[in-house]
Amino acid sequence: MSFFAVIMAGGVGKRFWPQSRRETPKQLLHITGKESMLRLTVDRMKLLTSVDQILIVTNGDQEEGIRAEIPELPEENIILEPEGKNTAPAIGLAALHVLARDPEGIMGVFPADHHIGDTDAFKRYIHYGISAAENFRGLVTFGVVPTRPATGYGYIQFHEQASTTDPVFAVRTFAEKPDIETAQAFLHSGDFLWNSGMFVWRADVIMEAFRLHLEELHDSLVNMRDAMGKAVWDSVLTYEWATLRSVSIDYGVMEKAHNVYVVKVDFDWSDVGSWDAVYELMEKDEKGNVQSGDVMMQDSHFNLVYGDKRNITLRGVDNLIVIQTDDATLIVSRGQSEAVKNVVENLERKKRKDLL
Repeated sequence: MSFFAVIMAGGVGKRFWPQSRRETPKQLLHITGKESMLRLTVDRMKLLTSVDQILIVTNGDQEEGIRAEIPELPEENIILEPEGKNTAPAIGLAALHVLARDPEGIMGVFPADHHIGDTDAFKRYIHYGISAAENFRGLVTFGVVPTRPATGYGYIQFHEQASTTDPVFAVRTFAEKPDIETAQAFLHSGDFLWNSGMFVWRADVIMEAFRLHLEELHDSLVNMRDAMGKAVWDSVLTYEWATLRSVSIDYGVMEKAHNVYVVKVDFDWSDVGSWDAVYELMEKDEKGNVQSGDVMMQDSHFNLVYGDKRNITLRGVDNLIVIQTDDATLIVSRGQSEAVKNVVENLERKKRKDLL
């Protein structure tokens, strides 16, 4: 039995505009430190498996940047989607590659752009998940013990403990991102966890789950599997991919399956989903400001300011996010950065490819 670490790196990170663009997406940015988020993720995966068993799922726009960022990764370990179809098809495509290498292989699925504060704890909890995936032939996810009534995360409700030694529990239900009152109720109940978006399972078990719950995806994956290693691979992949509907693994499989388990994890974690999340993660100065670049502030508090080239000066303003690049400047109130995604969608409607 081999363990393969699959990194999902196909997203653009619209909420991180203007730094995040199609060819320089969020996971390639140095948002939380000196290394890119993808580099930090790959280095965590090296704690779990060898580099030749780390796979990255991405797209053609990002391939060159990823190869430059992770030069040690074997060329064949970058898996290209013809276009983004959400997480279920991407995971299915990765499962085919795992099965081709080891029919009994276990695969972990990890976003490329999460913050993990304690890598030793991360490694320990992932091994709990690997054991559960093998012993229970289950679909294993990871739920983070909540520290506040967050409205930006989905939740997982757990019930009886499935292991006598490990923090592995049966899943009762999944919940979408709640309003603040519901999030407070989740927190007080003690049996809800933040949905981390990380998974572990045997590749053959997730394929069986597709057969049961996403039959059309399973059928397309079977056709792709039969074409692997043959001259028709590219044409079959392109044809089958075009027929697939966009569906998340949570909605398509996890919310419907009965063999679902959650590892209850307790370490510093964030999906770094917005500039507001970056502000929360970063060290502040004595006035509560976070800054990078040529920045000057007077009588200003609780701001996040990133500038690449030109000076940015703030005076007498509080609770702002200011992000400057060569060709664009974003100014938004803290607490409103989730809406940056809407800014990017408006640029797409206006066909401003120069800013995408």
